Amino acid sequence: MKQLAEIRKFLKEKSNSRAMESWRRFVSKSEKCHGVYLAEINKLVPKYASCGFKLIEELWKSGYLEERILAVKILGRICKKDPERALKLVRDFLDDVSNWAVCDTLATQGIRAIAKTRKREILALSRKLIVSKNPWKRRFAIVLLLNFKKDETARGEIEAVLRQVKNDKERCVRKAMEWVKRSWK
Repeated sequence: MKQLAEIRKFLKEKSNSRAMESWRRFVSKSEKCHGVYLAEINKLVPKYASCGFKLIEELWKSGYLEERILAVKILGRICKKDPERALKLVRDFLDDVSNWAVCDTLATQGIRAIAKTRKREILALSRKLIVSKNPWKRRFAIVLLLNFKKDETARGEIEAVLRQVKNDKERCVRKAMEWVKRSWK
């Protein structure tokens, strides 16, 4: 795939130790990372948004932090074209989520454009994931709720989801709960 090769060439050229060091403060050393600043990744989104779902899947498969973030940002640009496929990809990607950067980008930017029209499905996904043993899936379930922070009709459901993890021991889950609660103010 020509576009994938172009993207990887760009990421290799933009890779630097300072960006790598910056990512490593937030992402485990065991995760594959090119060491490219988010601002550089964002430059790629408009250029490759028209490449479609196949590119998104290929970027995700790489396992690289920056490629996954780019995949999710492109997904957010095209999810309206096929909301069912977009939501399926989100569900498929969840088993691979293991850091806040990808988790939060997927839960917000990846589906924001379809959140209102797919509210019922997204809230159902949140309810399902909030009981997962995987803390990143629980965090994802919570961060999904940010898509409805201004929707008063969703407030009761949001509170019900949050009650299920009010005593969660995982830091990443507690931080997500604090984020959602702050967003209401």
